[in-house]
Amino acid sequence: MNYRDCIYGNVSIKEPVVIDIINCTSFQRLKDIDLGGYIEPYFPNATQSRFEHSIGVFLLLHKYGASLPEQIAGLIHDMSHSVFSHCIDYVLSEGSEEKHNHQDNIFETFITETEIPSILKKYGIDLSYVLNDKNFPLKERELPELCADRIEYALRCAVNFEEISIKEAKLILNHLKVKDQTWFFDDFSYAEQYAEIFLRLNTEYFASLLSAVMYRTVGDYLGYGLKKKFISKDDLYTTDPVILEKLFCFHKEDLCLQKLYNRMTRKTDCYNNPHDYEVVVKCKSRMVDPLCYHHANLIPISEIKSKWCNILKEESTPKTYYLKFDD
Repeated sequence: MNYRDCIYGNVSIKEPVVIDIINCTSFQRLKDIDLGGYIEPYFPNATQSRFEHSIGVFLLLHKYGASLPEQIAGLIHDMSHSVFSHCIDYVLSEGSEEKHNHQDNIFETFITETEIPSILKKYGIDLSYVLNDKNFPLKERELPELCADRIEYALRCAVNFEEISIKEAKLILNHLKVKDQTWFFDDFSYAEQYAEIFLRLNTEYFASLLSAVMYRTVGDYLGYGLKKKFISKDDLYTTDPVILEKLFCFHKEDLCLQKLYNRMTRKTDCYNNPHDYEVVVKCKSRMVDPLCYHHANLIPISEIKSKWCNILKEESTPKTYYLKFDD
């Protein structure tokens, strides 16, 4: 299978099990799931899909010599995302605004109901082993450590939001290394550059006011559709275009649904004011503390540059916004 990626370029994917997974219906669905949620009205021309990111994680793990089961774990890690990605954490009780963990909480159950178990069985690969993140320290680690998922989405988003060029992303990857199943940079300057990029993405995009408005308004729109039975919970695991098409049918007969749609498409002004607000919104906040070689020692940048200790503490706390809509 030939595949073109914005960061990795033209690549040839040769492993049959990987090709079968990519081609299965449940994985193809990710092409129509927005990586950021419902990005276009908030950050125009920056839309990218869970499909692109998932293959990117696979390619990153493959590039750095991860085992085939770990590459597969990276490939399928986002298959349980609903429509509009983390916006679902503002709709269903299985998720949390502060943690954005709905997808993680349902992951194992979701995967067992897809084609993945039969595909892995066909190739003699143990499903339970692939579903256990403890087996894959390159693929997944807790914040603020680096992991393939975190490395990939930050570089992809940085390129997509034009914070860095593709050339700069590739240069950062050239200085990213693996030793003893641990990611690190071979030079402090590149570790710091990556951390600063991640900080900028978090403050300006991931946990920004605009993202808070997006999460809340999309959540309200979907939640109202569920309440009125315009859509079902099963519909949430279709695609972004499918759910919008279903809800569009009810706009003329339901002015409240139309109002909520105007909010989420930014046709209605919204303000952040802790003294006059309709709703309090929490946003997950992220920061990384990359390891790097410094004076022959492998240490996190927070031990080299003290300011990162304060940044880590501040950015590990969920952001809070107080929203009022002018409608």
